[in-house]
Amino acid sequence: MSKLIDKTIKNAKAKDKAYTLSDGQGLSLHITPKNQKWWRFRYQFDGKAKMISLGTYPEISLAKARKYLSEAREKVATGIDPSSERKAKKEANLDNQGKSYQTRH
Repeated sequence: MSKLIDKTIKNAKAKDKAYTLSDGQGLSLHITPKNQKWWRFRYQFDGKAKMISLGTYPEISLAKARKYLSEAREKVATGIDPSSERKAKKEANLDNQGKSYQTRH
């Protein structure tokens, strides 16, 4: 399986249906019919197939997507589900925002 290069990503154009370009190790670039380009990480956790978004291209470069992939793969290897961790952090941030709003009034 060949790895992606910046030129391939830049030249990837929208099609009638969404499609995916694979970089390997679970990292892929999902291209929508509206030409949005989303980095995705597909992985297995507790025997279940899972997927998280790592951001959009060009905001997240190929190099940065690979860095995020490495961090996420390390979490999976140590028994941490990146998706569940992200949800927990998001909920904690929402709780903190609600508490700080309530303490002002």
